[in-house]
Order: sequence, then C-alpha cells, then structure tokens
Amino acid sequence: MAWLDLIAQVSGSAIRFSVPLLFACLAGLYSERAGVFDIGLEGKMLIGAFTAGAVAALTGSAWLGLLAAVLASVLFALIHGFASITHRGNQIVSGVAINFIAAGLTAQLGETWFKIGGQTPQLTADERFLGSAWPFAEALRGVPIIGQVYSQILSGQNILVYAAFLAVPLTWWLLYRTRFGLRLRAVGENPAAVDTAGISVEAMRYAAVICCGILCGFAGAYLSIAQSAGFIEYMTAGKGFIALAALIFAKWRPIPAMWACLLFGVLDAVSIRLQGVPIAGIGVVPVQLMQAVPYILTVILLAGFIGHAVAPKAGGVPYVKEK
Repeated sequence: MAWLDLIAQVSGSAIRFSVPLLFACLAGLYSERAGVFDIGLEGKMLIGAFTAGAVAALTGSAWLGLLAAVLASVLFALIHGFASITHRGNQIVSGVAINFIAAGLTAQLGETWFKIGGQTPQLTADERFLGSAWPFAEALRGVPIIGQVYSQILSGQNILVYAAFLAVPLTWWLLYRTRFGLRLRAVGENPAAVDTAGISVEAMRYAAVICCGILCGFAGAYLSIAQSAGFIEYMTAGKGFIALAALIFAKWRPIPAMWACLLFGVLDAVSIRLQGVPIAGIGVVPVQLMQAVPYILTVILLAGFIGHAVAPKAGGVPYVKEK
C-alpha cells in the first residue's frame, strides 16, 4: 500500500500549495464580479506577506501578523479602488502599478528595517500558524484510504488551510444567496440598472475591492507565517497571476475556482516530488523544468484550452453616471 501513502502525501502537499492560490482566486472573484478587473492580486499578496512576516517578528504574535497583513492589503486595494472607481482610471494600469509598488516597497523596507537582504527575521514556532494533529490521527494512520485521508490529508493542516476551504462555500452563499451578492453581481453585469434602482455602484465596487484586499491579506500571511518561517523577496513568485488564470479557468465561479486551484496545487506538489527523480525513458528531468510546470500550464490554459469563458459584462469598464 505504499502507493496509497504516496497519493496521500502528494494530496496533503497539494492542498497546502493551493491555499494562497485559492485565497487570491476568491479575492479576484469578488472584485471582478463587481466589474473591477484586478491584475494587482500579486502586489497585494506580496505586501500582505511582508507585513505579516515583519509584524509577527516584531510582536511575536502570528495573529497580529495576520491582522496587519489584512490591513496592508486592504489599503492597497483601496488605492486601486480610488484610482479605478473614483477617478475611473484604467484598471489594468492601476493593477500593474500596485504590483510594481509592492515589489519595490517590500524589498526596500525589508533591507532598511532588518538589514538581512530584504528578508524578515526567521520566525519561531510561536510566531507562526502551525498545523495540529486531529484526535486519533496516529492510530488511524494504518487504516487504508479512510485512515490515510484522515491522518495525512485532513489532519495536521494549519488554521489558514481550513479557512481557505471554508471560504469557498461562504463565498458561494454570499454571491448567490444574499442580497449583497445579488447586488454585487448586478453591478458587474449592468451597473446602470443598479444605479437606477437607487443602489450606489461606487459603494458596491468599493465593498468588493475591500473583500478582495482581505482575502489577499490572508493569502500573503499564509505564505510568510504559515507555509514559511518569514518573508523573503518576491516570495509570491507569480502566484497572483496563476490565481487569475485559475479564476478564468473557473469562469468566475467559486466551486470550480477551488478545483482549479487544487489542480495547480497538485502540479506544484508533483513537480517537487519529481525533482531529481529519474523517469523511465527520459532520465532525470532538470529541476528548473519541473518548477516551471505550473506556469507552463497557466499559459496553456489561457491559450484557449478552457472553453468559452465569458467575463462579467461590465468588467474593466469604469461606470459613468448618466445625468
């Protein structure tokens, strides 16, 4: 049953790798469903990761690090909203600017404050979100399938992993079963009709970008104080763009978004597992090629293997109120 153990280990790793993608993908879902295209997911994740690592190192509290990451990410989301909603600027340009500002700011502040090459200090176990075993996990480890799923996949994950997957049904419920979700989706499809009904288009779009900022803060915090033991320069490594690809692949729906992120997580886990392992008929695949596999899949998916994906009709279009 060694192959079952291998599948369980890869599945557990895939879940952990998919968490920042899932948070960021759901973040983009809120924003784009309201008609605000957000290519700045990467920047908000990066500023969240740096803030979480820095505050956790200075205060010794992972929870304060998470809170600081959310606040910093929301601030950057509001900057994007101010440029693209209030001043009706180009949403792509604003998002790219957010990415550049976050990349430069985190590197400069990290070097200025901590003097260790743009990184934050290594965090101790008390300053991070670590996984904890579920009851009877060790006793059930030897039970085929059920025990392996319980002990190696469900058990031992940190609290942000569970929060990410709980955010999926919560997002579905908010978008499709609440008045807020109905209005948010309507703003992304026909903002003029929403305005005619007496609902503020600007307020709904700002609410959406704030939700986006909160979830990007969680994604960044996960990277620096849960998955890793501190912040390093550019640690997001394009995950914000992969999350955008997953969002398009999922056609702007929360449940398919989860499966898309898990797909990328599986590729990450497999690419790490196969590094340096000889493959029959091929030999040892270069490490760089294995690391590039998730990004290659992103290009392939966006090149047209996702079917006909229709974005919200008002996405990327500033709303100008008729007088």
